Amino acid sequence: MTPEEEPDVTFTSTVRAEELTFDEVPETHVEFTGDTDDRSTSGSDRTNLPRPVEPHVTYRDIRVDYRIEAYLDEDAPEP
Repeated sequence: MTPEEEPDVTFTSTVRAEELTFDEVPETHVEFTGDTDDRSTSGSDRTNLPRPVEPHVTYRDIRVDYRIEAYLDEDAPEP
């Protein structure tokens, strides 16, 4: 990846838990607003956590690695 292709903003996080139980299946989404272009993306890698999760099931030894990458729209007008 060349420097020109790298995202303008990157956010990464990791969540780990010995046990995790959901009372209900969560609804999640990421919305890019402002001056971002179509290359902006998000996603996760999960360990021991299915997609989707089931309510009232206990998942053990879970890990979620999450990443958001935003590319700024170079053609956006100046404020």
